[in-house]
Amino acid sequence: MHKIQQNLLKLSEEKNLGQMTLREIGALIGEQFPQKIKHHLNQLEKKGLLKISKNQGLIEKTKPGKVAGSTSLVSIPILGTANCGPATFYADSNLEGYLKISSSLLHKKKDMYAIRASGLSMNQANIKGNNIEDGDYLIIDQNEKHPQNGDVVVSVFDNLANVKKFYLDKENDRIALVSQSTKDFPPIFIHENDDFNIAGKVIQVIKKPSFK
Repeated sequence: MHKIQQNLLKLSEEKNLGQMTLREIGALIGEQFPQKIKHHLNQLEKKGLLKISKNQGLIEKTKPGKVAGSTSLVSIPILGTANCGPATFYADSNLEGYLKISSSLLHKKKDMYAIRASGLSMNQANIKGNNIEDGDYLIIDQNEKHPQNGDVVVSVFDNLANVKKFYLDKENDRIALVSQSTKDFPPIFIHENDDFNIAGKVIQVIKKPSFK
């Protein structure tokens, strides 16, 4: 996320930006060009991170949970992309917006985040009847940090993340992160003492739209 957007989000928690001019907002975050402030406010609104009400003179940060004015939509933070192949960067600061989805389509209602799957190395993994294909959204239970063998997890090591099946190989004193694919991808082997953690378990696949 752009630094100006980060500063605007932080400022929106402290002040009602809707009662301030673009120049006044810029002065508080060290940006002298009002048009840049306007651009980044609009970008934050498009991402679902700010709610801008011109009639009420209100600009406020959107909180994860139910979408304002709705009783059925849930907003799930999208924390970027994790590869189902070579690992890519992952961090909470990669918040890209919110996946808005009906609560009736979710198997769980809280303590979740979403990532986009990239790659093919898990295209035969089955999560409640759905496989994981490039471009799908994965719903992650962030409280599931102690997986069982065979669980599909988001693993993070050296600030890199991927989606793989977890296996604890006690005999060889290592963790194996295993692909399940139509192609041949070698496992990733991690020692238990490495800088490694589980960022959650994949509990649901939201398939990318099909227009066939």
